[in-house]
Amino acid sequence: MKLIIGVVQDADCAAVVEGLTSRGYRATKLASTGGFLREGNATLLVGVEDDQVEDAVAVIARLARARERLVTPLASAGAPMEAYAPYPVEVVVGGATLFVLDVERFERF
Repeated sequence: MKLIIGVVQDADCAAVVEGLTSRGYRATKLASTGGFLREGNATLLVGVEDDQVEDAVAVIARLARARERLVTPLASAGAPMEAYAPYPVEVVVGGATLFVLDVERFERF
């Protein structure tokens, strides 16, 4: 058995959970916040059998889409504010970050 830990953007979470549950996978959603943009994410915990990993990953990859967005970087701590000129920068946000872990034991009560 495997545990897929997936971090997806809030905007994609509902579609990803719906896609997983429609294929028979159970998913637990945990609210989280990203460190780069400091915006809402969802961390999904999905338990699957070893032979289901690739299918579940494909569902997440299809529904958690990356997109480009303009953001204004924050000033670094300790940097002089008079030298800071915040210009918007285009970055890629969204998509998914996945971790697939072996599960030693699983029980459902």
